Amino acid sequence: MKKMLSLFALVTVAALFTGCASGPKYSAIHSTFPPIAQDSGRIYFYRDSMLGAAISPPVKLNGNPVGTAQAQGFFYVDRPPGNYTVETSTEVTRRLSLMLDSNQTRYVKLNISMGFFVGHVYPELVENAIGEKEIIDCKYTGGK
Repeated sequence: MKKMLSLFALVTVAALFTGCASGPKYSAIHSTFPPIAQDSGRIYFYRDSMLGAAISPPVKLNGNPVGTAQAQGFFYVDRPPGNYTVETSTEVTRRLSLMLDSNQTRYVKLNISMGFFVGHVYPELVENAIGEKEIIDCKYTGGK
């Protein structure tokens, strides 16, 4: 019985860390990112929580995959000004609409909530001051 409990604990811990991001921290590499082009804006996507680490669904922007919602991870995309829809799906699909202007930076936090079978990852537009603070310890996943 003791061996079974030890094995269960080991498998549980391994599952928790499987979905965690493993790249360099934002604080270490953000200064190396290219500046935003005059005719573009930048959207950062980040998930600062470990909750539901094994769940990392794709993140879509206007229906196109741009990265995954990895626990403690972040990525960014540069896009022309316009209206955008961010979408994540597990057992349900969650959407967020946002407007991006030239030379603007936006932060989309990828939160997790309890679901019936699996957690739900839902996008939330946060103010820049909050996003800049919360993304600091997230690790770069590179997006797509």
